[in-house]
Amino acid sequence: MTSSALLLLVDDDPAYRRVLGNELRRSGHEVIVAESGAEALAALTTNQPEVVLLDLQLPDMSGLDVLRAIREQQPEGDVIMLTGHGTIDTAIEAIRAGAFDYLSKPCPLDELDVRIQRALERQALRKRANLLERGLTPPDLGRAFVGESPAFTHVLDLVTRVAPTDSSVLITGETGTGKEMVAKLIHARSLRRQRPFVVVECAALQETLLQSELFGHERGAFTGADRAKPGLFEVADGGTVLLDEIGEVSLATQVLLLRVLDTSTFRRVGSTTEIHVDVRVLAATNRDLGAMVSQGLFREDLYYRLSTISIPLPPLRERPADLDLLVAHFVGVMNERFGFSKHIGAAALERLLAHDWPGNVRELRHAIEAALIVCAGPEIQPEHLPAALRRTDPAATGEATQPGQPLPTLEALEHAHIDRVLRVTRNHRGQAAKMLGISERNLYRKLRERQMSTPDADDAGRT
Repeated sequence: MTSSALLLLVDDDPAYRRVLGNELRRSGHEVIVAESGAEALAALTTNQPEVVLLDLQLPDMSGLDVLRAIREQQPEGDVIMLTGHGTIDTAIEAIRAGAFDYLSKPCPLDELDVRIQRALERQALRKRANLLERGLTPPDLGRAFVGESPAFTHVLDLVTRVAPTDSSVLITGETGTGKEMVAKLIHARSLRRQRPFVVVECAALQETLLQSELFGHERGAFTGADRAKPGLFEVADGGTVLLDEIGEVSLATQVLLLRVLDTSTFRRVGSTTEIHVDVRVLAATNRDLGAMVSQGLFREDLYYRLSTISIPLPPLRERPADLDLLVAHFVGVMNERFGFSKHIGAAALERLLAHDWPGNVRELRHAIEAALIVCAGPEIQPEHLPAALRRTDPAATGEATQPGQPLPTLEALEHAHIDRVLRVTRNHRGQAAKMLGISERNLYRKLRERQMSTPDADDAGRT
């Protein structure tokens, strides 16, 4: 099975650009096109393509110059050079300049797709390396949990009781409520604290790559698998695995996860050999898995297996008594981090207390960080806060509801929050995804779903 990707196709030939773009879309890819080097670099300011298909001959600058600029502007992507004027010398120069691969035009679509899949596989391996770096045993983060409200202290009590056991735990809550931090605290206070803690970002990878990340693969198991690779369950043996955004996992992968939970065994992709591991499984999601079970989108047996213990995290708006404590905590953390000695003024604190915090604790942390950096003096004033917090008239946000009017739906609030973050990041989807606390692929999915439900919506973020 091939992986779909966001591609940037840069070519000055309109006919070739149109034909190749349409073929790539039929293969399941999302394609952005540009006809010049300047247009390609401009497209990178609002998009983060996983692979760039770059013509060597462009009307305004050399493709090699564009390649170098792309590597500086977006080093995490891969560039495949395309040209009808290829020589060994230019191929070597392109590879030295940072190109992932090189093809001469016209290139067969199946050959191009093989190169794209190899690029995506390499990116998945880089992500795996990052995951392994995060797999080091986390410290006890107890001091980072700030709050005295009943809802919050109940969460900490649950963590204290469940941490020493080996039970599976399902951590639920809105984006930004701290689900991964709770998982790290459970591991740090468990008997497995000296063993690895591995986070699997389930929404970040396509199904085949996710299965390879979880269970590993044998050489030749799929295109680009030129060597055997252990999976993250093997890496975490003796420790803890956090399945983040578990609600995004396909039904096929859910079957494999259920087998690991029931038998502690699995097979690498492309293998018939059983591997046994001793791993505690934690899962986190901002979705309603119970509703997904009713809709046939999530296996009931897996849901009950994962939720032996459930820890629901309250949104920040449901623990207003903790807000001033959190503000003081983050001000102290950021002062120490940046070497500042600043404090929150009364007017700015009033604005913070009046905000509904759809992004929860993560949004509050970013707001405090931004305010301390922007503030030139010792006291943070309202004008130093992010734009959404500076507005004095709630109606100016477009979110106010007059008496008698229906309240907005949760979906509408989510869309409004995504739009606000996209405006703050000037439609840079990579930065927006980080601020929202979701993967870029998850953000793309949400934007595409909204497009399908509102065909006339303005897709301002597309190039």
